[in-house]
Amino acid sequence: MPVVMLPPAATVGDIWRTYQVPALVGAGYKAITVNHRGTAPSPVPPGPYLLSQLVADVVALVDFLDCGPVHLVGASLGAFVAQEVALTRPDLVRAAVLIGTRARTDGFRRRLARALAAQTRNTGAASELELLMHLVQLFGPGTLADEPKMSDWLELQRRFPIKGPGPAAQYEASVIGDRRAALGGLTRPCLVMAFSADLITPPAACLEVHRAIPSATYVEFEGLGHFGFLENPDAVNPAIVDFLDKSSGE
Repeated sequence: MPVVMLPPAATVGDIWRTYQVPALVGAGYKAITVNHRGTAPSPVPPGPYLLSQLVADVVALVDFLDCGPVHLVGASLGAFVAQEVALTRPDLVRAAVLIGTRARTDGFRRRLARALAAQTRNTGAASELELLMHLVQLFGPGTLADEPKMSDWLELQRRFPIKGPGPAAQYEASVIGDRRAALGGLTRPCLVMAFSADLITPPAACLEVHRAIPSATYVEFEGLGHFGFLENPDAVNPAIVDFLDKSSGE
């Protein structure tokens, strides 16, 4: 069965390929990684982007491939998109894994998303402080304290800076209104996955989604940050595969 994988804002679909794609393929699934609009070489139309447009892009892709119903796996912005696809087009979705999700954007994270968008539009080189603070937003304390891992991620940011109007518009699209009442109408099975050290979509935000969706189950991993699926795939991947296996039989 196909699994459509939707990445966080300002990242490429290939973020799944090192850890999650091999796990899914090994479990017998067909993994389809997707770029949001604005991520080259995908089209980069002028912003602002609306969440509804990103949802329509996924619906159009599944319709074009004629592969529905599919499983959806989304992280952060990808999770916001996945839950809306499952809500508006349940005929296309078998089940959804929502990693680091939320039902609304609070004031602090609204300002953070807009500040990240402004920083991303700035074509100048990022300062050392900006790079380090970005790592603080993405990873848990264990990764940050691991010198080789931290240095590798820092170097990756230097070599492949996140810049341009497309990623900036994705950050802005991650600012969503209150969807708690609407998500009450979502009928497809959902797994809400949270990481205890996530500063962007903390467990409290994930729990709001879990409580809003009648069909949702919840799992939380200790000590991991926003990119916990990269920090500890040995723990995260089995939870994803187990949920999809159970949902495939429903």
